[in-house]
Amino acid sequence: MEDFKALRMEGEDLILLDQRLLPVREEDFICRTVDDVTYAIRDMVVRGAPAIGGTAAYGVYFAAKEAKGDEALFNKLCAKLKGARPTAVNLAWAVDRVARKAMGCAFDLPTIKAEADAIVSEDIAMNLEIGRIGSTLVPPRATILTHCNTGALATCGWGTALGVIKSAWDEDKDIFVYADETRPRLQGARLTAWELVKAGIPSALIPDSAAATLIRDGKIDLVVLGADRIAANGDVANKLGTFALSVICKHYGVPFYSAAPTTTIDFDCPTGAGIPIEERDREEVTHVGSVQVAPDEIGVYNPSFDVTPHQNITGIITEMGVIREPYAMNLAMLRQKLGR
Repeated sequence: MEDFKALRMEGEDLILLDQRLLPVREEDFICRTVDDVTYAIRDMVVRGAPAIGGTAAYGVYFAAKEAKGDEALFNKLCAKLKGARPTAVNLAWAVDRVARKAMGCAFDLPTIKAEADAIVSEDIAMNLEIGRIGSTLVPPRATILTHCNTGALATCGWGTALGVIKSAWDEDKDIFVYADETRPRLQGARLTAWELVKAGIPSALIPDSAAATLIRDGKIDLVVLGADRIAANGDVANKLGTFALSVICKHYGVPFYSAAPTTTIDFDCPTGAGIPIEERDREEVTHVGSVQVAPDEIGVYNPSFDVTPHQNITGIITEMGVIREPYAMNLAMLRQKLGR
């Protein structure tokens, strides 16, 4: 396992590895209140659907402490947490789960904290299983392309798509990885590259726009990336640029996989058209860090995610197995099995 954690509880403090500062500095961001957690999620101190879910779970613990038995205030604080970022379904799922436990235990704080701990432990176990299952899809000496960050930084541990890659590496499959830089927040350059170097996996960083050339020229054996929300028909919302990659892969016959725990599946969302897409501040596009690269007068469209139709997806790797077409039927069967 890694020598770092995206989130951890120490006493009454939630400690987040501040991902805004990587890879230059490794510093912690301490949360003690609902406002701290909401800010950390919104400003991307922590990011990645499973990591957001784990962080929000402890946010509900803080909400219970702050509400002191006031149910109306508690619900208001939970709603604030759920509004921090709209696309990642793990956020609302984790808040609702821990909130139900809080209401059912009469706001007993140790019980609430234990439920948040359980979400974190379960996520790590699911990610390890995703890695094991996903590794079976990776042939020896494969060259893999990934997008954004889906490793231990994006989860409570190990990772989803990057977890698949790490599992394949641990099995001595002699892989090579290309990581998209992932504009505009550069999660691939800042975070995935950092994790690949730490893991000792042979890899190279590329501009997002170089991926199409590598795929066309037959230099990519498969693409594995994550998901922030999966609709009931198999449509996947993920970091902006995922849809474009899926189109290129479909055209050239390259396997295209999304890796995510079943907690990322929104069974109540019929299709990707119903997934809310977060649009973020213009400065993320007009600036690189603190350096301005575009004129003040230019308009900006900055969606954080896009939706990939299920027709473009070879398979969805979960801890319960690989889901394939027909997605609507197979996901409905999975929902029945999960009792959700």
